[in-house]
Amino acid sequence: MSDRGKHDTTDDEEGIRLDRWFKRHFPEVTHGQLQKMLRTGQIRIDGKRAETSTRLNAGQNIRVPPQVTSPPQAHYEEQSLRVKVQLKKMVLYQDDDVLVLNKPAGLAVQGGTGLKENLDDMLAGFQNEAHLRPKLVHRLDRDTSGVLLLARTPFAASRLAESFRHHDTQKIYWALTVGVPKPEQGSISVPLIKTGELMTVDVSGSADAKSALTSYQVYEKANHEAAFVVLSPMTGRTHQLRVHMAYLGTPILGDRLYQPDLSTSLPLKELGKGLHLHARRLVIPHPRKGIIDIQAPLSPAMIKTWEWFGFDPKANVDFSSS
Repeated sequence: MSDRGKHDTTDDEEGIRLDRWFKRHFPEVTHGQLQKMLRTGQIRIDGKRAETSTRLNAGQNIRVPPQVTSPPQAHYEEQSLRVKVQLKKMVLYQDDDVLVLNKPAGLAVQGGTGLKENLDDMLAGFQNEAHLRPKLVHRLDRDTSGVLLLARTPFAASRLAESFRHHDTQKIYWALTVGVPKPEQGSISVPLIKTGELMTVDVSGSADAKSALTSYQVYEKANHEAAFVVLSPMTGRTHQLRVHMAYLGTPILGDRLYQPDLSTSLPLKELGKGLHLHARRLVIPHPRKGIIDIQAPLSPAMIKTWEWFGFDPKANVDFSSS
């Protein structure tokens, strides 16, 4: 910060939205208050008016009204300690270039309206000596748990993004479906299109639809009631696995978006809560040498369901070996 009320953005803040910058620096400011200050011109970026969705560049100057103050240092220290404890529990692997977490279900990867906490804002605890926080190179849905890869340097971010872009990765998910997919092994290739807040299967041939391909394999089943399914997405569309499983008539257990009124004979009160979709394994070239091959254990909620059905929550299985 150059002087009172003026803040210079850092390299770490390149590309983030203005509302998320405020969430980091002035968490007590509500969304409504921020909009009012922007509307009345009290907040400016390099002397110009801005909007909540404005994306920042490193080195820009943000003018903030003097009445807006940061919480006391004690607040930050208490919050920082709590966040560091949370993050430490998630770590599966880290080195100078990469950080791999086992993201819990319910934690959003990035911020949004109505969210009090998100992973991206928590990552300050992993800043390196250059004061760069880890950068997201892929995403998981808020309700999906499992392996999440982050880059700790710009070099690593570039190389990992390239690997994802060229599909030089193997992504393995575990799911528990209501019912058993038929056939029990195969591929689903149906395009998806965004309809409102949801993704739906496109049957109209719309130019806005995106191709989506998923390979799947039923590993174990409980009569005709449920199945332990291993999935490998060949594309990375939003909610792809959830929509594809629902398309087969066997939605993922706990999916409130794509099967909210599910009628089933399963004893739901005895099973784990939440969406039963887990990013189990990720295989990707390391930015410098070798291969990153990481598996994430199931959450307690999913373990409860697996054990109720007699499935092995530690099974050494992925799509390639099933």
